Amino acid sequence: MDLDQYILKHYGSKSNEDLADEVNSVYDTEYHKGSLRCKYQRLKRGGDMARKKSPPKVEDTLQRDRKVERLTESEHSTKRKYNEAKAQLEHVERERDALVEIQEYKEFEIVPKLSSGKSESTVIVLASDWHIEEDVQLAATNGLNEFNLVIAKARATQFFQGALRLTQIFQKDTRIDTMVLALLGDFISGSIHEDIAENTALGPTKALVFVEELLISGIEFLLNNSKLNLIVPCHSGNHGRATKEQRYATENENSFEYYMYHVLAQHFAGNKRVKFMVSESYVSYLPVYDKVIRFHHGHGMRYGGGVGGLFIPAYKAIARWNNGRRADIDCFGHFHQFIDGNSFVCNGSIIGYNAYSVSKGYSYEPPQQVVFVIEKNRGRTFTAAIKFK
Repeated sequence: MDLDQYILKHYGSKSNEDLADEVNSVYDTEYHKGSLRCKYQRLKRGGDMARKKSPPKVEDTLQRDRKVERLTESEHSTKRKYNEAKAQLEHVERERDALVEIQEYKEFEIVPKLSSGKSESTVIVLASDWHIEEDVQLAATNGLNEFNLVIAKARATQFFQGALRLTQIFQKDTRIDTMVLALLGDFISGSIHEDIAENTALGPTKALVFVEELLISGIEFLLNNSKLNLIVPCHSGNHGRATKEQRYATENENSFEYYMYHVLAQHFAGNKRVKFMVSESYVSYLPVYDKVIRFHHGHGMRYGGGVGGLFIPAYKAIARWNNGRRADIDCFGHFHQFIDGNSFVCNGSIIGYNAYSVSKGYSYEPPQQVVFVIEKNRGRTFTAAIKFK
């Protein structure tokens, strides 16, 4: 029997002093009656026995650990939610503060800018690639475009109307006294290819007469409805020629359009507001303020439909021409695309998308011609397109 059991069994059966002496002699302890009484009371309450309990079971330990883990996870989740809620609250407070600041801003007045009369500009209108006598069937372009003599006349009329209307809009903000109407070739399709010859409503000479009438009517419309002076650079295209193959040294001598330009120049010879510049070279140059514009049809550039599009061959050709005489802006047509290349402007067409474009897989582009403005002190300031129905 151990000490605790002995005390519990014999306590009260004899005096505390006798029991203390007995316990001390048997168990080699040093109890006196007071300390023995305290010992008994603790044993009776189970204090000392609690210290001697058997170790907890493994299952109990695992359950306790799991409970601790759950409590820990719950604490982490609560902390995370708290941090998220705190961050959201801070975001809302920042938005609220920003709104308060906006509400505190003072309004300021923006007044319309009126023309001071000091700004001076010249409008440049590009006309090319009309292909006036060619037929385009609606079915051949999958419903995207149609073209015939009636539509050609309507689009030519819209071209001159649009050119004047845009100029009048520009004149509200800047003084414009001069329009450069650049005739850049391919006004007729001609008969250089058999498939084109079979798909035209007029032969080359009759088509040329038709174009002359449209151009004369258009120029007279501009003169009668404005005070503009007209400068008309003229260039032959590659379609309106009398030879099967393209000539270089004798290109103008074999060009129907070159002849047409001289007829037009003779028609307006007595009008001081119109000046024709029929080029004898593939390129021509026109100074406009401190800028130089170079005009040509565009067939002198070789473009095989590469990944970079027209930009790379155009920049290469421009660099070569600049080695001879530098220009700030090149204006050309031929490719039936409206492209603003910064240092060049490629004109669209009036004929628009046709069967040839479909067969070659070219991207669709609506019929359009380009207009842009050169301001005396700021250079090219605005570029737009006249689009046709």
